[in-house]
Amino acid sequence: MRIIFFGSPREAVPALRALVDAGHEVVAVYTRPDAVAGRSKLPEATPVKAEALRLGLRVETPGSLRGPEAGAQLTRLDARAFVVASYGRLLPPAVLALPQLGALNIHPSLLPRHRGPSPVATAILNGDPVTGVSIMLLDEGMDTGPVLAQSEPVPIGRNDTSATLTAELFEIGAALLVRTLSRWERKEISPVPQDASRATTTRLLERGDGLIDWGRDASYIERMTRAYHPWPGTFTRWDGRTLKVIEAETAESERVGDAGVQASRRPGRVTQTRGGFEVTCGTGVLVVKRVQLEGRTAVGAAEFVRGYPAIGGAILN
Repeated sequence: MRIIFFGSPREAVPALRALVDAGHEVVAVYTRPDAVAGRSKLPEATPVKAEALRLGLRVETPGSLRGPEAGAQLTRLDARAFVVASYGRLLPPAVLALPQLGALNIHPSLLPRHRGPSPVATAILNGDPVTGVSIMLLDEGMDTGPVLAQSEPVPIGRNDTSATLTAELFEIGAALLVRTLSRWERKEISPVPQDASRATTTRLLERGDGLIDWGRDASYIERMTRAYHPWPGTFTRWDGRTLKVIEAETAESERVGDAGVQASRRPGRVTQTRGGFEVTCGTGVLVVKRVQLEGRTAVGAAEFVRGYPAIGGAILN
């Protein structure tokens, strides 16, 4: 099948590879323009562009898909289907109407739950026990189109971060996409409209989302460290600098339940331990495992305390 692929970040690469390995003719790959990244300050290609060039595929990096010129180019490519995997921008209605078989999108949630731009982080933050992948047809809404296929529920592990879980889901999605495309082309699938009454919608994450409110429950803050890894990160303020909490866990239940200990502390209070340090929360105690002070490299909590013993007894934030 002639396909145009739209994708940009690393997690979209398995889907592109799967299409090529399955024998589909990827006539063009659309991805975001090169952007300045890292300390070099030099323009860097998206992971999808790098993989497409390695595969010998045509690459397009338009600044916009709106306007007659973009539409005319897509029309000339004469693709039967579009495949979208974390492209980074919405496809205009005029573009969605071009392919005969529509625009298929890999969405890392079990729709209609967690529509929108941050489904994986939201699932972790909410403490969802499972998530999954949906293959859907794009329409003019935000992930509101009919569903063609869904994966089995994928358990969210205690150590899963947005980075690890997103990678896992898009690997699953790549395989599901290839199976779904063949069935969709053979008219073996009837699109299933989403039940809007069951829909939840996520929002685009911002830098400030990672700021810790120590008055919250320790289990929530622990989930923040995983949901917001690698971006925007989970952080607090200490000694006039940003202190990123990279890895943490909640204290054992019997310690959390010690009313005397809890009452003697205030949220944000740091207590040194043999393994590093812990922080009192609104409910419970967060055991910090790995941190990064602004301008420094990431280290284990025990090493951090050796270098910065003054953190003991401090009130964070």
